[in-house]
Amino acid sequence: MKNMDKLRFEKRNTKKIKEMGNDTSLKKLSKKWISDSYPFEYSYHFNWLGLPIIQYPQDIVALQEIIYKIKPDLIVETGVARGGSVIFFASMLEMIGKGKVIGIDINIHAENRKAIEKHPLFKRITLIENSSISKECIKRIEKLSKNKKCVMVILDSNHTHEHVLSELNAYSSLITKNSYLVVFDTLIENLPEKFFNKREWTKKKNPKSAIYEFLKTTNHFKIDKNITNKLLITAAPDGYLKCIRK
Repeated sequence: MKNMDKLRFEKRNTKKIKEMGNDTSLKKLSKKWISDSYPFEYSYHFNWLGLPIIQYPQDIVALQEIIYKIKPDLIVETGVARGGSVIFFASMLEMIGKGKVIGIDINIHAENRKAIEKHPLFKRITLIENSSISKECIKRIEKLSKNKKCVMVILDSNHTHEHVLSELNAYSSLITKNSYLVVFDTLIENLPEKFFNKREWTKKKNPKSAIYEFLKTTNHFKIDKNITNKLLITAAPDGYLKCIRK
């Protein structure tokens, strides 16, 4: 009886999520909220276990759902920033009882490195200071991911089209079936151009445009629209890529 109730609950959720995804006015409202809140640096206002995570709470919940479901042996994140995200991933793996996190950044500030290394969860973390698309870094990640049953990758470093596309091509082969390759800051395409006057990325050339170009070259991944539809407010619209075949 309990299983039947759970199935009905999940079926109703699936129906409502699809309806939300088809509701153009609601999607427009969500985009407006993101745009209006962006100048206030909304995503910078949250911590995870003591360190700034610099993510939308909605995406944190989505990542939690994915990690608990697939139980990865290895999570690779490009872009360490202030360390909250690698601590978040480590905390999920600690709860699951297995797994390691690799955090890659071209420049890990000494203060941030110190805070991460002092954290109780650092035992599950390896930090690599290098460009995520350097041959040396890619080779090292390939070695560290060898023979892992479940590998998940999160791309959140340089947001130019060219850099993200290079990351997608470099790391996509590591993703195991039914795991995820998550690309952040695809929301750039939905924001006013004025927000990026001093940046190398634009509304037309950004992480989302890199995803679309990447998907033209492979049938191993698909965009998990269900996640974008469910979240409504996300830094990664169409950025949750599920590996559907190896």
